Amino acid sequence: MHAIEFPVEIDHNQQIHLQLPKTAASGKARIFVIYDEQPSKKSKPLTLGLFEGLIRTSDDFDEPLAGLVA
Repeated sequence: MHAIEFPVEIDHNQQIHLQLPKTAASGKARIFVIYDEQPSKKSKPLTLGLFEGLIRTSDDFDEPLAGLVA
């Protein structure tokens, strides 16, 4: 068994075209395709401060929680 690695491009029809070297024997072969997934759509940048003033913490936020067993 031999393995050959080809850097290829997947075209708009989801096809890969390649030419095997002349030293490749004719007969059956197995093909493995490993590809990097493209990010779907660029997400919009986060807008900081959208919910400013809508979330509040209690005055004892930094105090230890009562009733927890250590």
